[in-house]
Amino acid sequence: MKLFFKPVLAGAALSVASMGMAHAAALTLVNFGGANGAAQKVAYIEPFAKETGDSVTVVEFNGELAKIKAMVEAKRVSWDVVEVDGGDIGRACEEGLLEKIDVSKLGNKADFLPSAIHECGLGAFVWSTVLAYDADKLKVAPKTWADFWNVKKFPGKRAMKKGAEYTLEFALLADGVAPKDVYTVLGTKAGVDRAFKKLDELKPYIQWWEAGAQPPQFLVAGDVVMSTAFNGRIDAAQREGKNLKVSWIGSIYTLDFWVIPKGTPNKALAEKFISFASKPEAQKNYASHISYGPVNNNALKLLDAQTLAKLPTSAANAKEALQLNLAFWTDRGEELEQRFTAWAAK
Repeated sequence: MKLFFKPVLAGAALSVASMGMAHAAALTLVNFGGANGAAQKVAYIEPFAKETGDSVTVVEFNGELAKIKAMVEAKRVSWDVVEVDGGDIGRACEEGLLEKIDVSKLGNKADFLPSAIHECGLGAFVWSTVLAYDADKLKVAPKTWADFWNVKKFPGKRAMKKGAEYTLEFALLADGVAPKDVYTVLGTKAGVDRAFKKLDELKPYIQWWEAGAQPPQFLVAGDVVMSTAFNGRIDAAQREGKNLKVSWIGSIYTLDFWVIPKGTPNKALAEKFISFASKPEAQKNYASHISYGPVNNNALKLLDAQTLAKLPTSAANAKEALQLNLAFWTDRGEELEQRFTAWAAK
């Protein structure tokens, strides 16, 4: 999601077109690339182009809202559908950078997860940040964030995302705060101090990561014994034969959203694509290629037990998970990120 996938060269694009169709339209879709982008290509982009005859050009980015802002303000919008991190949609919507969404044009509102419906977007998928480790190197499996902090039982480096979001929540979970109480505690000065004090304990053992591809790379190379990681990145490594495993206890899940930049001349085509990508069959195909959960509840009925077991939205995996509080980070994110940056630099 946003800043943590490997950046790509500006203008890198993939074009998927159905040839020979009269009056075909052209859609520009922007996503984060990587394993997620590959799954979208197979499940959404190629089938959409084949069914409609419309061409789709895919541009990869790393979540820079500034690019959308510049387009909207210049009234030269060339992006039609953009995948944004759940933490960004509220701010982008408030700033008037996005078209308002009429869910009835995209599907049956009752079919979608309530958290997938936003005035400026529709959920694309559910994903989690989890505790990951290499089972070839750790014979005893770490299960909780307390284990992640236990350097005596599990000697070695740990990798964590370089930022306050997720990191502060994991620190409080490691310190014994129940998932349901994390944001109540983090909403107080004492709670923030408590989180940073817990991070102080682990700081000498932390190797920071900033791109989603890094945690599995660090684990396989033996640079760290465990890491926070996007569950889809670990799933992709598992599909490549790597013996990486995850613990879902205390994982934090959230959504990415499809949004339409304000002023695109292709709004109707953008809605057409989002509607296509939100259908049960398309979401079933997507979840079969990467372990991110569908937002259309009917898609879950189409998935086999083995696939469901790897999804953040399965009952077993969600049981002890925490939903990222987007409103909290919209309100408090700037100040907490500033404190984190100063703390990390010491």
